[in-house]
Amino acid sequence: MADRPPYEIARDTLKQLSTRRLAPTPENYLAIYDEIAGVRSAAPFPDAQLASILRLIPGQTPAQKRLLGQFEKAVANKDWSGLQSVFVGYANLGLSPAAAAPVEVASPAPISVLPQDLAELLARLIDNTLPALGEDDARVHDMAGQLTTFLREPAPLIPTLMLMLGNFTYRLSFATEDQAAIRAGLLQLLHMVFENIAVLSADDRWLKGQAEALMTASTPPLTLRRLDDVQLRLKDVIFKQTEAKARTIEAQEQMKELLATFIERLAQITASSTTYQGTMERCADLIGKAASLQEIAPVLEEVMTATRSMALDTKLTHTELQDLRERTEAKHAEVAKLQQELDRASAQARHDPLTGTLNRKGLDEAMEREIARARRMGAPLCFALLDIDNFKLINDRLGHSVGDAALVHLAKVTREVMRPQDLLARYGGEEFVLLLPDTAVEAGVAAMTRLQRELTTRFFLQGSEKILITFSAGVAQLHDSESSFDAIKRADQSMYLAKRSGKNRVMAA
Repeated sequence: MADRPPYEIARDTLKQLSTRRLAPTPENYLAIYDEIAGVRSAAPFPDAQLASILRLIPGQTPAQKRLLGQFEKAVANKDWSGLQSVFVGYANLGLSPAAAAPVEVASPAPISVLPQDLAELLARLIDNTLPALGEDDARVHDMAGQLTTFLREPAPLIPTLMLMLGNFTYRLSFATEDQAAIRAGLLQLLHMVFENIAVLSADDRWLKGQAEALMTASTPPLTLRRLDDVQLRLKDVIFKQTEAKARTIEAQEQMKELLATFIERLAQITASSTTYQGTMERCADLIGKAASLQEIAPVLEEVMTATRSMALDTKLTHTELQDLRERTEAKHAEVAKLQQELDRASAQARHDPLTGTLNRKGLDEAMEREIARARRMGAPLCFALLDIDNFKLINDRLGHSVGDAALVHLAKVTREVMRPQDLLARYGGEEFVLLLPDTAVEAGVAAMTRLQRELTTRFFLQGSEKILITFSAGVAQLHDSESSFDAIKRADQSMYLAKRSGKNRVMAA
């Protein structure tokens, strides 16, 4: 990023103070100035605060007077290392002579009753633990009910609580072991089902790939995000299996029709051949017994008629079988075309065909899933909207094919730099959205800044020309009860502000 003159930065800082409706305090001015300049100014030395502390520190003993003089000198010279030495000296010395004298502290009276707020917290902890245990062990639920009832009584006695809590935790250890074994067994069975699907669908590359992805997603340790991914993939597998089953049944019916027609025509040919053979044998006997040409002529006429009929039947049968074969081949071609369309539609249903990132549909599903998870877990979630700088110039100067390659380059670098759980989606044109789970806004800004630095080290090559791809971004942390649309809108406003402030910047909403 090129250095900007200080007067330009100061002018933009005053504009931002007015735009954001902030008080023109030195702190606000310095924070926005640093944000626009992309640097962090050194914190001012707190002379006034240290002078107030200096007036309160005692200086009766020679050692205290010596440290007090060093304190005054360090404040006057703005010397942090000198202040550190003074504070260490006071810590070793004590602030007053009385501090060195041992002070007798009365031993606290033993507590025999559990505080009510702590008792309520323990009761809530037990209530929240029970749903994870299932309903298999009725005894542990009874003990938990007795324990929570006791905890919610006025002034629960600690000795009684310790006895009841010890019995409950002992029983709880067995219940948790059983539940862990049940989960492990169910997970193993689920993995075997996915493995079986992959084996049975060896001739279907898409279905086999989905089954292998399910096997990977169901490998411990499981998280709610991975379970959501398993659910989405299972929906795709069920849809594809339903389509495949329908096509299989259709193909089977087509083969049945072909075989039935072939057997019928074969029977007709056999019957016609038998009749023709009988006619030929009878005509041969008549010819053998004929005594004159007049007797042979009618027999020859019959032979010719039977032969023409046989030839006509054979031709008709051949034509019907040929037509049936053509219809069968056309049907198989139609089924194959449908298979290709389904594969292509499945691949493009949630992904952008150019960059391989999520498209708007995939982004909507991912945002719904991540927002639900963030609010369920009470975890932060950030939306980052980034827009490639000067993308129109790249298209105009080098062509749209180079622009498309630049988009692919950005998506590739982003996937390599960001975390596996971060989700990248093409929002439209040269705009992308990044979902950053478990990320506060400060960490989101830092992550996008790190991505900018990586892009500066990975030039986009067009022939022998190196092209630097940069972007401006806005980062917004999801607020309570805020929709994804509103969060992205705030991120878009910050991105626009980053563009106005000189591009290749990241700003928090």
